[in-house]
Amino acid sequence: MNKLAGMEMFVRVVESGSFSAAAELSRVSPTMVAKHVRAIEDRLGARLLHRTTRRQQLSDVGRLYYERCKQALADVELADASASELQSRPRGRLRLVAPVSFGSHRVVPALGEYMAQHPDVSVELTLDNRRPNLLDEGYELGIHIGDIDEPGLVARPLQPYRRRLAAAPAYLARHGQLDRPEQLATHECLGPSYWRRHDLWRLVGPHGETCHVNVRGRFTANQGDALRIAALNGIGIALQPEAVLADDLAAGRLLPVLPDWSLAPSPMYLIYPQNLRPTAKLRTVIDFLLERFGPRQV
Repeated sequence: MNKLAGMEMFVRVVESGSFSAAAELSRVSPTMVAKHVRAIEDRLGARLLHRTTRRQQLSDVGRLYYERCKQALADVELADASASELQSRPRGRLRLVAPVSFGSHRVVPALGEYMAQHPDVSVELTLDNRRPNLLDEGYELGIHIGDIDEPGLVARPLQPYRRRLAAAPAYLARHGQLDRPEQLATHECLGPSYWRRHDLWRLVGPHGETCHVNVRGRFTANQGDALRIAALNGIGIALQPEAVLADDLAAGRLLPVLPDWSLAPSPMYLIYPQNLRPTAKLRTVIDFLLERFGPRQV
């Protein structure tokens, strides 16, 4: 007999209270119900039910088998539902958390394109630089900068997170271009105030060489856009993520400084729970974000 059908019948017997009730629910004869249960008992070599003329009672083996059957049947039902959802139209609300600068400058425009392609999906984006706790905070997806090794999470690699040096043309006209990273020590440098050592910039060169420069600057801020605006106003040289500087560099409002030098790139990941139900919404947005921000093919 079909093993799954037998499990379904056994669960029905337990939950309805009798063979005859299970037979009525299944629209088969009580004899057929009994055959299903007997086939399981013969296969397992154990009695599942103690039956009398008045009542039936689960044996210890039957009780364990009932619980496992319930879980297995629920998993089968979930698999069927998930397969149907994979083929359905993406819909529903997406809850996503991303770092502030990368999220506002890169993720928001990308999500605008995704929503245009999938009009039945809405997005709730949280911008937060702390490490997200997806399982506790109810986020379906997250973007995380830095190493991550957390049980229960899938971490898909994205392009490394890079930070570059840039300054306004007016600043460089007054103070001159730089040829070596050591020269930063004599310039106004715009560093994040939340860095533990915002006066020490650890730069990596074109061939992997390193240079640690003690910098100075009269202006610091805890937000990347504030430092970008300070650079645009000629206050100094900013060390900021590519995502923050890209538009201004492309338009010439800022100019690259020591373009072959930068902070060491940080790994960045798209993360989500391992047990995430693979709906059409999540499948398509994961594919979209990986295509947009995933590692570049060589």
